[in-house]
Amino acid sequence: MAKEDDATWRVGVLFSRSGVSGVTETEHFLGTALAIEEINTAGGVLGRQIEPICYDPAADNEAYRAFARRLLADDGVGVIFGCSLSASRKSVLSTIERHNGLLWYPSIYEGFEYSENVIYTGATLNQNVFALADFLLQEYGPRIFIVGSDYIYPRESNRVMRDLIEAKGGTIVGELYAPLDAGEDAHKTMVAEILRAAPDAVFSTVVGRGAERLYRAYADAGIDRARRPIASLTMSEGQIQAIGPERCSGHVLAAHYFEQLDSDENRRFVQAFRARFGEERPTSMWSETAYAQVHLFAKALAEAGTLDAERLSAAAMRQSLAAPEGELAFDGETRHIWLTPGIGVARADGQFDVVWRSRRPVRPDPYLAASRFEANWLEEGLAS
Repeated sequence: MAKEDDATWRVGVLFSRSGVSGVTETEHFLGTALAIEEINTAGGVLGRQIEPICYDPAADNEAYRAFARRLLADDGVGVIFGCSLSASRKSVLSTIERHNGLLWYPSIYEGFEYSENVIYTGATLNQNVFALADFLLQEYGPRIFIVGSDYIYPRESNRVMRDLIEAKGGTIVGELYAPLDAGEDAHKTMVAEILRAAPDAVFSTVVGRGAERLYRAYADAGIDRARRPIASLTMSEGQIQAIGPERCSGHVLAAHYFEQLDSDENRRFVQAFRARFGEERPTSMWSETAYAQVHLFAKALAEAGTLDAERLSAAAMRQSLAAPEGELAFDGETRHIWLTPGIGVARADGQFDVVWRSRRPVRPDPYLAASRFEANWLEEGLAS
């Protein structure tokens, strides 16, 4: 654990900048780094600088576990900003709890989890999948094909999407999975099956390099993306840039942040991000969520005056932030965050036209205990 008489606030940063999830987790890393630099430039927290200790697990779950143990046991760290894939979060969870550390987790995920040692700042399924199901049915049609990477997040997210589509009168015309590290042939097979089934739209929870291979194969197959898009919860601006924007126009993203959001906070964030990391680097929900959670952490730390997990957590639940994505506040019952869902359609320049956004932030429902499957979320945009 961190020593309270240290000259700095020592924290861990545990994102993969290489490996299967390297593109999106590099964005997590850059958002985290920018926020820490901003806070330190402004004088730190209570007169002390934030000192990050950073490791790259290269998308290997055993490495996540080993680095988490090193941070907590050897490096004097009590707080970790890290993990993206649910598999990596699950791999470190017991270590975090055993050492009574505090993980700030900035990724969208499948929900159905609670830990006193985790603060969840990404979207839960009621904050992205629910509105997306209505959008696909209303804009494209009732026949949906589902694809995913073969691990917990895609399996659970796809199960919920299936339930939503069927509850609203639609039909799932196919469902396929590929290993997380699958090569091009597996994703070409997915596209061949999609062509055979001729759905109205595809819902994809294929992530990482697999998603890049899927989208390239989809473009190579000549499918009309304006009429039959892939809709996802993950394919944001940075990964589209890696694939090639000309291969992605027309595809759909359900997310709480887009670079095109029109607000003073977002314009300042985009300008600062590009000034620090290069004009060619877009912001995305991956970088923005990681950025926002560090600023929430700094506000909580200023109140608590300690990195002790229990006291810092309690302070965090009282914080709010005018973030680039909009107003953020915690739900103390679930340790998740209120977010404003949105839907964007990719343009030829790699940005998104934001075609729908909730009228106000939606309460997280990670256990889907209150969310109504039959409601039209495009009309309501509300938490239950």
